[in-house]
Amino acid sequence: MDNEQTATDEAQIARMREILGRQRETFTAELPVGASIRKQRLQRAIDLVVGNKDRFAQALSADFGHRSATQSMITDIMSTVKSLKHALKSVDRWMRPEKRKLDFPLALLGARAQVEYQPKGVIGVISPWNFPVYLTFGPLAQIFAAGNRAMVKPSEHTPRTAETMRDLAAQYFPEHELAFVLGGPAVGKAFAGLAFDHLIFTGGTGIARHVLHAAADNLVPTTLELGGKSPVIVGESADLARTSERVVMGKMLNAGQICLAPDYMLVPKAKEASLVAALQQAVARLYPTLLANDDYTSVVDSRHRERLQGLIDDAKARGAEVIAVNPGNEDFAAASGNKMPLHIIRNTTPEMRVMREEIFGPILPIMTYSRTEEAIAHVNAGERPLALYYFGEDPDEERRVVERTVSGGVTLNDVIFHALPEDLPFGGIGPSGMGSYHGFDGFKTFSHTKAVYRQPKLDLSGLAGLKPPYGEKTRKALKREIEG
Repeated sequence: MDNEQTATDEAQIARMREILGRQRETFTAELPVGASIRKQRLQRAIDLVVGNKDRFAQALSADFGHRSATQSMITDIMSTVKSLKHALKSVDRWMRPEKRKLDFPLALLGARAQVEYQPKGVIGVISPWNFPVYLTFGPLAQIFAAGNRAMVKPSEHTPRTAETMRDLAAQYFPEHELAFVLGGPAVGKAFAGLAFDHLIFTGGTGIARHVLHAAADNLVPTTLELGGKSPVIVGESADLARTSERVVMGKMLNAGQICLAPDYMLVPKAKEASLVAALQQAVARLYPTLLANDDYTSVVDSRHRERLQGLIDDAKARGAEVIAVNPGNEDFAAASGNKMPLHIIRNTTPEMRVMREEIFGPILPIMTYSRTEEAIAHVNAGERPLALYYFGEDPDEERRVVERTVSGGVTLNDVIFHALPEDLPFGGIGPSGMGSYHGFDGFKTFSHTKAVYRQPKLDLSGLAGLKPPYGEKTRKALKREIEG
């Protein structure tokens, strides 16, 4: 079996090298890539997703063991179509050359300068399993808008969805425009080492280090969309009922398997008990039952469920109080799937694994603080998170939190929402990511920003004293520019 898998992987690796060569060849022959071609590709991507939305939802649920069909429509279908339509509507505006100012007196003497956005070529996309459709076709919105072609390596942890995307892409796109390559870790490693013109990876920080190393061998510019421990700081002035419901919404969406999910909460010591009660009430309102509830998604597989249980067991062993929020008093031990209730962890300490590892599931640790500065210091002592969330009505406190912490993005008085507007860049910083995309920022990420300068017929070098033989005019020019 191992030999068969090795042979399959080698065939896939050979195939993707051929595809890359063919895509680069056809890209070069097509230059310049006009707006009409870009719009056609975006429209075909929209038709692919919209026309097969139910098929995608079924594949996603099969991969997860159970995944809410409605949630899939919101997170994977609606979000994808929104990105693609925004790009389609914006292509003409994004493509316009941008005029730039010139130093005096160049513009007065007839010189002109502008920036042109040129497609890079072939973009590699390594997409994850948690939102496999959105995190594949979302980047493709800006990749196609920028005039590129793409090769995609989807996650092997959602094989049915990956196969569905591959099969449908072949119906809507020739392979020299968009190609999917399926396979396990060996194929993924080889894919990351291809000489793309840009590579975007969405996934875990540990794997990202290997991806970045592989891309570096070919000097491939890389965008990394990772995760980390995104904190929720609850201010003294926060409305606890509203805060709790919004945190629960973000934490239990996709069973917490979201890079932007609130990872842990920092709460004023005197408000902890009230907040825990409000969280439990919010869960009961939103998910009165869990096991048979179509709205609540399963943990993706038994391996991830066991990892999450290990985090809980470690916290208990280190003295934490663990509250399983199970409004319907259902028997999860007897259930055959991988669904998990939300687990609230109190008496949390920094050495617990839940505070050292990204959780990526329905576990919510709570830590307390006495002064806002303590919460800020705690965030700053750790690795920079992908997101930071603040709840409160104190403008001065809010400003201190935003200005004195560094994170990929911030949502105030809610969670996750800063990733939704197409005109806001999305990305992390440091261990939570590198670079950004979405909207025009994504268009720029996948474009080469080319400077174009047009010189007039006048001898500007001579007029400015920059041409040998150097003399008095040169000395005056130096004095003016350096000292004046």
